[in-house]
Amino acid sequence: MNSFAQAQRAYAPTQAPIKTARSTEYEVIARISHRMKRAMQQDDFPALAEALHENNKLWTTLAIDVGNPDNLLPDELRARIVYLADFTRQHSHKVMRKTETAVPLLEINAAILKGLKHEVSGK
Repeated sequence: MNSFAQAQRAYAPTQAPIKTARSTEYEVIARISHRMKRAMQQDDFPALAEALHENNKLWTTLAIDVGNPDNLLPDELRARIVYLADFTRQHSHKVMRKTETAVPLLEINAAILKGLKHEVSGK
């Protein structure tokens, strides 16, 4: 390693960028959505089942979070999140039985990502 590279390393920020709760939520939903989409494209049912399980855990966590009386989201938005969590669970069962596709679940996640991106970027 030359001296310039050593100097750059020595004076580079040592801390990772600070992540907000919203940016973390965005990353998790995006990662799960990507896994679902890839599994569908590759016709990999075991991978799809695993991604659906992760998606259900995510939506259950969100529903529990908005059920907390200390949650600051408006009541109407909280109710919609609980509804979406319930829909996600029910629709995932249909996908697992191979009577439906995961497309509506991807659409829901995409809509949430769009809203979170707006919040994270402030645009």
